[in-house]
Amino acid sequence: MTSILPDYLGVVRSCLGKDQSVLVQVAGDMDSMARHMANAMLDEIEHAQSAGRSVTMIVPVGPVDQFPILAGMINEKQIDCRDVMIINMDEYLTDDDQLLGLDHPLSLLGYMNRKFYDLVSPALAPISGNRVYPRPDDPASIAKLIKSRGGVDVCFGGIGINGHIAFNEPPEPGIEMSVEQFAGLSTRCLDVSRETRAINSNTVGGEISIVPKRCVTVGMKEILAANRLRFYCNRPWQAAVVRRVLHGPVSATCPASLLRIHHDASITVTDFVAEVPDIRLR
Repeated sequence: MTSILPDYLGVVRSCLGKDQSVLVQVAGDMDSMARHMANAMLDEIEHAQSAGRSVTMIVPVGPVDQFPILAGMINEKQIDCRDVMIINMDEYLTDDDQLLGLDHPLSLLGYMNRKFYDLVSPALAPISGNRVYPRPDDPASIAKLIKSRGGVDVCFGGIGINGHIAFNEPPEPGIEMSVEQFAGLSTRCLDVSRETRAINSNTVGGEISIVPKRCVTVGMKEILAANRLRFYCNRPWQAAVVRRVLHGPVSATCPASLLRIHHDASITVTDFVAEVPDIRLR
């Protein structure tokens, strides 16, 4: 049976990332990984401040658990983050490409308010003008902002079931796209793939009708231009996709595989993601 499976599915924990440019770290359980990610974000803030400047970060909502931890660290250490530039990498949209209401159960902006911005002391929190997201009515504004900031210091993120990063979905079947073409995609609105809608319905009790069909995303071009890429995986199903990302073909069909063409990329996973996936029917 194993002969019909991709070779990358058999890569053992100790060989994850071997002979690849992407650094792989195993952080323990979900709580440990969330703290690892929060600490990495805080380190970026403090490192930039020690150099006399403010950091520019692209961040995801997913993974999610790091944000309350980061807020607590900022408050405890009394770190002034008013000048920190935070660019959210994506957001769901309505069918006519409008932003969701902040009270929608899948509003990523609403989550950021509840679980990060509202938890940071007002005297320390990023000012409203530094809480940025890709706008469906002006996608090009992200590239303009990044240029005005002199680039992005670091892009944090997760990896989707089909290898997407942010909402950069792989091309639909029958559509050919080279790595170079895919890497050049800028911030834009697009359809959420069927695979992504299905897996993301887990966050709303499996009710796929709640998951929007449209989205806006920071582009591969902006992500890959960041100085550092720091990606995190904490879901059991990511054991397979992480292996495809690290040891399968570098291809537009698996967007996160393009991390392997970046000069400073890492993927941090939980213990269970690091283990070889059990693909037997149970």
